Amino acid sequence: MTLGVVMLCHTALDRAAQVARHWAVNGCPVVIHLDRRVPDSDQKALVAALADLPDIRFSPRVACEWGTFGLVEATILAATQMLADLPGVGHVYLASGSCLPIRRVSDLQDHLAAHPDTDFIESVTTADVGWTVGGLNKERFTLRFPFAWKRQRRLFDGYVTLQRLLRFQRRIPDGLVPHLGSQWWCLTRRSLTAILSHPDRGRIDRYFRRVWIPDESYFQTLIRQVGARVESRSLTLSKFDFQGRPHVFYDDHLHLLRHSPAYVARKIWPEADLLYRTFLSDEANSLPTPNAGKIDRLFAKAVERRTKGRPGLFMQSRFPAKGRGGNVSAAPYGIFAGFSALFDGFQPWLARANDARAHGHLFARDRVEFASNEAVFKGGLSDSAPLRDYNPRSFLTNLIWNTRGETQCFLFGPGDVQDIASFVATDPNARIFIISGAFAVPFWRSGLTVAEVRAHIARLQKVEADLLALLDQPETKAKVRVWTLAEFLENPAEPLEAIVDELNPRAPDRTGALPRILPLTGFGAFLQELRNQGMQPVLMGDFPADFDTSAESQPLSSPQKTG
Repeated sequence: MTLGVVMLCHTALDRAAQVARHWAVNGCPVVIHLDRRVPDSDQKALVAALADLPDIRFSPRVACEWGTFGLVEATILAATQMLADLPGVGHVYLASGSCLPIRRVSDLQDHLAAHPDTDFIESVTTADVGWTVGGLNKERFTLRFPFAWKRQRRLFDGYVTLQRLLRFQRRIPDGLVPHLGSQWWCLTRRSLTAILSHPDRGRIDRYFRRVWIPDESYFQTLIRQVGARVESRSLTLSKFDFQGRPHVFYDDHLHLLRHSPAYVARKIWPEADLLYRTFLSDEANSLPTPNAGKIDRLFAKAVERRTKGRPGLFMQSRFPAKGRGGNVSAAPYGIFAGFSALFDGFQPWLARANDARAHGHLFARDRVEFASNEAVFKGGLSDSAPLRDYNPRSFLTNLIWNTRGETQCFLFGPGDVQDIASFVATDPNARIFIISGAFAVPFWRSGLTVAEVRAHIARLQKVEADLLALLDQPETKAKVRVWTLAEFLENPAEPLEAIVDELNPRAPDRTGALPRILPLTGFGAFLQELRNQGMQPVLMGDFPADFDTSAESQPLSSPQKTG
């Protein structure tokens, strides 16, 4: 018994002719169905190109529109002719004009000879299928679909909506259990004959004429009634993206296809000369060991890259959709709130201790404070606040992307523009360090009276409280460390060491002098006066009114670690 091939063709007929010739010269008779919408001149050219091969035949033509019964009807016509004209065919392999054999035809023939009674067709119930895209799974069998999805989309969608509103449901013919699967199958002669001569086929065909995408369910359903041994898998490699569109294979997929355990692959780009030249020649005789797991991992990675993109990389053609993930920065970075209010020379120490680029307030209201007071930073980022505020997230992700390989740190506070807060809270690359309440220190040092600054401090305390609440949400993915001002001042060296541990545990200057803390004698009394005038400073912690320390204005020493 031999293998027969049914080919459904509608475009790139020169490539279809090459593949049909390859099948025929390797002992596989071919029946070609050509879409009726293909011009007669192209049909005549294809027939002439294959006229020297007696094992290639052409079936009657019908129009084949995606998602309609025409594809099933075309398959039935070609398969019927195959069984009638070629009694020696034991298995029938369904392929398209864009399919390409990627292993030796003799390997496929040997495999089928070893399984003479097995039907190779993906066939799973609607409850078990996990690859359908578009919201129509079981509904494709219970609603009516008289309109073409591609050509009559508005009518298609409107009619589906109307049926749902009316709660209309078609009755599935008795005895049929709908199954779905790839339309590219290989069936035994016995099973295919049983399907085509089914005693109730007229009623079944009428039902499937109004099923959506029946080529993925007609044979897949009927095989469960007639098949003696069904192996639910396709011998054809066909992969789909997250939108349900087929992946197209190009010349640079040669190495991938050579490792595939499948015997045929679709869809092949018509201009992939290297693929056609390789697999339709003797070069296909030396194929490496198949590795299906590697191929699946590569396609899974491709889907992830397509939906999530590269972390921190955004482009207009593949801007990641919200909810798919991937909308994060390219590398870890540090955000510091309150530190510059307490330490003299905090930014130089931060840059030195962490081998990082230490910026000022990148989100200051008047301008972007780049490191070294630059007006234009890497990647053409401007210090213009209006440009930054047009899209704060893109501004930050651009900055991190443009400086990959160098840790970026910047100051942040309640006086800055807060629009970036929701993004950094959900960014796993963000390292956020906050001394809550420290924003009040510059007001105390300004020399202004409590009455003059009380309203400003109250407003900024509300802003910082909102930020802390945001960072305390379960959805927060950033690494956040918060100290109250009073807690921090108990042992300032320990939090600074923790910062270095988090940002750069291998920093070369770990044992160097820590930054000089500013004198705070009298700040406790300032907070008490705020309370006396009706403003409650709650973010500073339990800060004593008589706070004083002999260590003020002195460099801090690194704590000695034991281990």
